Amino acid sequence: MLLRTLLQRTQTSPLRLVKMTASLSNGAANGSNDGITTGLSLHDLPKSSTFTSNLPPDPEYPTPSASHNAPRQNLGPRMVKGALYTYVRPEETSDPELLGISPAAMCDIGLQAGEQDTSDFKATVAGNKIYWDPSTEDGVYSWAQCYGGYQFGSWAGQLGDGRAISLFESTNPSTKTRYEVQLKGAGKTPYSRFADGKAVLRSSIREFIVSEALNALRIPSTRALSLTLAPNSKVRRERIEPGAIVARFAQSWLRIGTFDLLRARGDRKNIRKLATYVAEHVYPGWTSLPSILPEPASATSSTTINPDRDVPPEKAEGEFPSEENRFARLYREIARRNAITVAYWQAYAFTNGVLNTDNTSLLGLSLDFGPFAFLDNYDPSYTPNHDDHALRYSYRNQPSIIWWNLLRLGESLGELIGAGSRVDEDQFVNEGVTKAFAPELIKRAETIIENVGEEYKAVFLAEYTRLMRKRFGLIRENETDFDELFSGALDMMEALELDFNHFFRRLASVKVGDLQDEEGRKWVAGRFFHAEGVTGLGNTEEKARKRIAKWLEKWRMRIQEDWGNDDGGDAQRQKEMKKVNPKFIPRSWVLDELIQRVEHGGERQVIGQVMEMALNPFEDEWKTGDRKQEERWCGDVPRGNRQMMCSCSS
Repeated sequence: MLLRTLLQRTQTSPLRLVKMTASLSNGAANGSNDGITTGLSLHDLPKSSTFTSNLPPDPEYPTPSASHNAPRQNLGPRMVKGALYTYVRPEETSDPELLGISPAAMCDIGLQAGEQDTSDFKATVAGNKIYWDPSTEDGVYSWAQCYGGYQFGSWAGQLGDGRAISLFESTNPSTKTRYEVQLKGAGKTPYSRFADGKAVLRSSIREFIVSEALNALRIPSTRALSLTLAPNSKVRRERIEPGAIVARFAQSWLRIGTFDLLRARGDRKNIRKLATYVAEHVYPGWTSLPSILPEPASATSSTTINPDRDVPPEKAEGEFPSEENRFARLYREIARRNAITVAYWQAYAFTNGVLNTDNTSLLGLSLDFGPFAFLDNYDPSYTPNHDDHALRYSYRNQPSIIWWNLLRLGESLGELIGAGSRVDEDQFVNEGVTKAFAPELIKRAETIIENVGEEYKAVFLAEYTRLMRKRFGLIRENETDFDELFSGALDMMEALELDFNHFFRRLASVKVGDLQDEEGRKWVAGRFFHAEGVTGLGNTEEKARKRIAKWLEKWRMRIQEDWGNDDGGDAQRQKEMKKVNPKFIPRSWVLDELIQRVEHGGERQVIGQVMEMALNPFEDEWKTGDRKQEERWCGDVPRGNRQMMCSCSS
């Protein structure tokens, strides 16, 4: 079965820390749109610089003044060592045009309605204003992060924010949530390498929409506040394209690649400093991390799904070789967050396309959107990245690739994890691992990383099963559901080339009363076909109807087990299913049309129309003013536009 294959790929392989460079084959920041109701101006929104106040700066420009007073071109690109960021200001944008905002993001970050119309807001999101006064040196100076990463499985060296610049951290006064606000496409930084620091309008539109769409689907994701056109910025990619800037935010932009680079450079001091920062300033603190599991990880174990917490930072739990200190607990939490996020991706058929370690969040957020896509027809081997010839980042491989990335994080944290209760001893902190202590440390780290692999798999399976149960309209757990209903439906969708998300939304509208006999089930089966009819190699309409009808009979019996046989229960089931099965998702063909109409047709209103639908994906209709267009975007994907692919260039 497809699901069994997917899960088997998350199995942990044996590893030795001395050979850790070898390749091994909720959402915390998921805004809830329940922020403050009145909001503040951008000027009055509380701002901070926790990141730059606690982590080491670029030694060549160690202060805001040093960076600000230097000619901007002197900042780089170049190699930056012993640092986690460089102070750098955005390049100015001439004649910027604000193309759109996300009302949900404005609310969640704490801004008042209408703030997007102010000159302050427009200048800030265009990179033309920073909140630092050169005369007094008061305020927050902008910065770009330094990190590395494994790209397509190979070490790529120093990468970093090559075109993203963080302006400040802001705190929503009502929710007390702190976000790091960042501009993507704001100009060169020391980490731009051979690039120009710009972003094209095409990719900026895609990121602007999908960030908010994922959040609306309750998938942990970074957020997009606004989209600004830079009309005088001509960016060379495959062709000359207009430039744009996305203002975006997240509780943290730190990623596995941040640790990767420190480890590659042997910077054990800053690995410890960064891990401590993540626990104390990104997560709610050391005591928020999970306690050791009292039994082996299992998807059906309540202690695996909801472990105890509130462990004192100095305490090491368990016995050798599974003894866990606070750094082991941090590693487990990062793995758990990512397991939950990838479960959401698989349940809603979102395919990232470029799951390098520099694109894997330490908070488990969907991050840095390039050639992403939602599946149209259910095809587990699909990748939206036309450069991914080996299908490394295909939909099917996402759970195993995220674990591969987490293994790289385990390599970076291995020394801290393996130290156990001796992690704070002066000799270990200041001098490193002694020859006598090394075997014990290695054994402990190996064991814990193996255990975390099992925990990752269990958390992923539990969350994926929970989400799929809701998508299928089920209430109670049943051991046979996984194989008979879930895998059965996916196998059927693949063989008959059915649209994944349309299948669930249309299933939500099926009345159980219409499935009482074979003829009724065969008639209902036709709802799931494409407009042109049955597709797929060797399929006929009769065979397709018969196969779907057989599955519908199993589903009908399970629905009646959970909801009863009366019409009232079935009506409630339909209502609940529509709450979790979107009518609209930003498919590749819709985004492609949007890009064409904005870039080449000069349209502007259409951006807000797509955003309105993306922010409210479970509705039956929207207030875009164009009902025909809404239905077209939610309808059958044009045959020539299914399973579209795009490049990483953006």
